[in-house]
Amino acid sequence: MAQILVIDDDFEVCETMESLITRLSHGCDAAHNLDDGLKKLRANDYDVVFLDVRLPDGNSLEILPEIMALSIPPEVIILTGKGDPDGAELAIKGGVWDYLLKPSSVREISLTLGRALKYREEKVGKAATHSLDLSNVVGASAPIKASFKLMAEAARSDTNVLINGQTGTGKELFASTIHDNSNRKGGQFVVVDCAGLTESLVESTLFGHRKGAFTGAQSDRIGLVKLADGGTLFLDELGEMPLSIQKSFLRVLQERTFRPVGDTREQTSNFRLIAATNRDLDEMVEQGEFRSDLLFRIKTMRILLPPLSQRPEDIRPLAEFRIERLCEQYGMSPKAFGSDFFSALESYSWPGNVRELFNILERAVISSGDEKTLYAMHLPRTLRIQVAKLQIKKMTGTEVLEEEAANTPETPGVRKIGQDIIENIFDQELPTLLEFKGIAEKVYLGELIRQCGGELPKILEASKLSRSHFYSLLKKYDLSM
Repeated sequence: MAQILVIDDDFEVCETMESLITRLSHGCDAAHNLDDGLKKLRANDYDVVFLDVRLPDGNSLEILPEIMALSIPPEVIILTGKGDPDGAELAIKGGVWDYLLKPSSVREISLTLGRALKYREEKVGKAATHSLDLSNVVGASAPIKASFKLMAEAARSDTNVLINGQTGTGKELFASTIHDNSNRKGGQFVVVDCAGLTESLVESTLFGHRKGAFTGAQSDRIGLVKLADGGTLFLDELGEMPLSIQKSFLRVLQERTFRPVGDTREQTSNFRLIAATNRDLDEMVEQGEFRSDLLFRIKTMRILLPPLSQRPEDIRPLAEFRIERLCEQYGMSPKAFGSDFFSALESYSWPGNVRELFNILERAVISSGDEKTLYAMHLPRTLRIQVAKLQIKKMTGTEVLEEEAANTPETPGVRKIGQDIIENIFDQELPTLLEFKGIAEKVYLGELIRQCGGELPKILEASKLSRSHFYSLLKKYDLSM
């Protein structure tokens, strides 16, 4: 007997669905809003969820990543109105099982539910015989868990895979993890850096060459495609592959045959293809920079890796994982963490993603030496400056004003308050707290006068200072209006 959950704010729809599902000998629960539905999903293991798109407390399509990130996610069937195309589109993009247009017939609901349960039974059976080794990949956020799920499906198959993600998100790590968990793990994992391929040597690099095929070919050379025979060929930065070689490589993908440069005989290679790129290949196709037929061949399965900025809850486990490895590598005792260490990491935007995080953590570990605890002060000064600037922006509310200020060239604006102080404080020996307060007070007064145009009533209103206190501060810091 399967367990089914219906999330719909229409009580009549829920009653009808419950009646039908119980007649099919399955258990059924109902929820009438997202909050109640999520509580039930977290508390129980459901096989299938019927999910209405528009609910009183939000659009249910927005919680699909959270549903998919459950330890044993259910199959999701979207319930959508005829005038709502978003449901059908995101049913495909969000990885749900199917979608139904409301109202649907009893026969249609029964058939869809039956197919979903059959699919789930087969999927759960396969998953039980194939436990994924995730010892080298870290993350617990909903976006990365959705990527893990696709990675597991890729590992159980032999299909071509395209991994999309910004630089530094871990595309090669994902590719190697798929290989290590596949039935090809006994073969080689061969990396081809498409960005480093020169047009003059690309065919020789991929397909190999015979001695004397061209100037400098001193001996026979096996190409990377042949080295991947029985294993995995990983094309890194696929978007950089020259157009001149894309046609030749398309044939290799279709036939798994190729001809080394200078040879008259064809060779075969039974490789599994995984490709990665940080570029939008669909857009490149539209601009004539990438072959559409090659893209169709490669993207049989597509995995999108989210940037680190979209999963801040993964920063701490990633940092703990990396620092533990670094301490082992450098023969150091395990490090503890100061209360400000993770708050600094989580306040940074990480444009370089996980790669940048790992590089910065290595610098911090080296900087700390034999010290037992890592603090924010061990992080690079450039990172601490950026974090401090962001904190000042939040405190002064300058995020809203930056766009307006950007349209006024050479005008410093409110966003400049304190920036020089913060930059300087990291470039020299720390002043005393009293000295620092004095510097900040002087900068504030100068900016106060500038913004108020030197008009005393405006100055007193904005600063809430008394007239006598304001003039005493002008005298103290030798300022004039």
